[in-house]
Amino acid sequence: MVKKESEDSASTSVKMEPKDSKMSAFERKRLENIAANQAIMKDLSTTAKKIIPKTAAPKPPRPKAPRKREPPVKKEAPRPTRTSSRLAGLEADGVGAKRKFEEEFQFAQDEAKAKKMRVAGDLNLSDIAVEGKKWTNDDNFLTSIMRGAQPYERTFDDSDIKTTTDQELKSLREKMSGLELYKTWEPNDIKITPERIYSMGFHPTHDKPLIFAGDKIGNLGLFDASQKGEVDDDGDQTEAPVITAFKLHARTITSLLFPPNHTELYSGSYDSSIRKLDLQKQVAVEVYAPPSMDDDEAISAIDMNSNDPNLIYFSRLDGAFGRHDMRTQKDTEIWYVSEKKVGGFSLHPLHPHLVATASLDRTLKIWDLRKSTGKGENRQPGLLGEHTSRLSVSHAAWSSSGHVATSSYDDTIKIHSFTKAKTWGVGHSITEEDMEPSAVIRHNNQTGRWVTILKAQWQQRPDDGIAKFVIGNMNRFVDIYTSEGEQLAQLGGDGISAVPAAAEFHPTRNWVAGGTASGKLCLWM
Repeated sequence: MVKKESEDSASTSVKMEPKDSKMSAFERKRLENIAANQAIMKDLSTTAKKIIPKTAAPKPPRPKAPRKREPPVKKEAPRPTRTSSRLAGLEADGVGAKRKFEEEFQFAQDEAKAKKMRVAGDLNLSDIAVEGKKWTNDDNFLTSIMRGAQPYERTFDDSDIKTTTDQELKSLREKMSGLELYKTWEPNDIKITPERIYSMGFHPTHDKPLIFAGDKIGNLGLFDASQKGEVDDDGDQTEAPVITAFKLHARTITSLLFPPNHTELYSGSYDSSIRKLDLQKQVAVEVYAPPSMDDDEAISAIDMNSNDPNLIYFSRLDGAFGRHDMRTQKDTEIWYVSEKKVGGFSLHPLHPHLVATASLDRTLKIWDLRKSTGKGENRQPGLLGEHTSRLSVSHAAWSSSGHVATSSYDDTIKIHSFTKAKTWGVGHSITEEDMEPSAVIRHNNQTGRWVTILKAQWQQRPDDGIAKFVIGNMNRFVDIYTSEGEQLAQLGGDGISAVPAAAEFHPTRNWVAGGTASGKLCLWM
């Protein structure tokens, strides 16, 4: 039937052609095929409508009835287990049986209630140990895993000195442990800065201890520890110490540095500037700052080449390390040595072309400024070697003996020995084995938010020739170590009410200063 309709349609289409039109056989056949296809599609559409039923309109959903909340079933208090009065030798309806039942019922109620009752007050672990789980206070396993500070709890004392078998080390320990806390005023009376101390510095003079401190908001404090004050008949001070303070920077003073001439003091700050304070002229000159006041390039540390006092070196929180010629305004070289913050760095005191940087990327890196690689922002000094710690490295300090001391948030102080650095030529590469620390000291470096980051600081030119460094202790002490990692002393004393986190050695004499978060000064001489 479909075929017949197609033929009829085709013939109809052909009949519609004008009689006088001249059409080729091919064109006529093409038109017939088109007409046949149209007829087939029309027939299929008609048949489909008859077969496929119409879709019913969707019914609107019924609103769900709110679920009724069943009232909670009140649980009955547990009743005592039934017992036989006859076996217990009691009369069935006697008064004794009734009283026993009531007592057992009340006891069961009290016992069930006691199991769910909150325990108030302090709990001694020895009293609440779970049955079958042995624990004794002698094991001390809990305190061994604690990382927090234990105020005034010593980790080094006289017993360590007495048991020292090396006589030279024992003598040195006795000498350094013999340093006494400054007695003229207590630490709580020497508020050298208004806010938290971030950096410390001794004036290099041998004559008297002059201590400088930089705080969180840019104040520079100065204290002369040679002043005596006046005392009453009981020996107590009648007046406060004389302390001088200046608003040197707009933000935190992170680093203080005395050049060889001893008449100037350099300071680096988070306000992106470096200033030179002339102690004789009493003028603070800005020797370095970014070109624009809008540039935020916080400076984390500064250092100086002892052979060239015209150059100042600095590190920044954006991972940059720079060198600036103070004789000009624009002669500054910047190298990006880390993708993260550079917390601290130092130049080798005897070979200042060697630089050690510590970064938030967990690395200690040794660089050679005599060689550079890359171009533009990718330009860097020659990288000699690097060592990776488990957590971020806060600071890297280079001693004149060729040792680098780092403090890290993995609770260690690492000492790296590079005593052959003077033989390193341009392009030298430090092997992984030589980059490994020669000594690792366990040390709590978890300062948290309110305590200044602990940094190891070497004595620059010790009179006794012994390379040693100081670092703050979270238990409110200051620790002293040798370049071999041997602890020499743990300095403390009465009146220290906070962590002397910012610790510093006098360049030559065995004087130690520590600054606290409240701006107080601790001094041992």
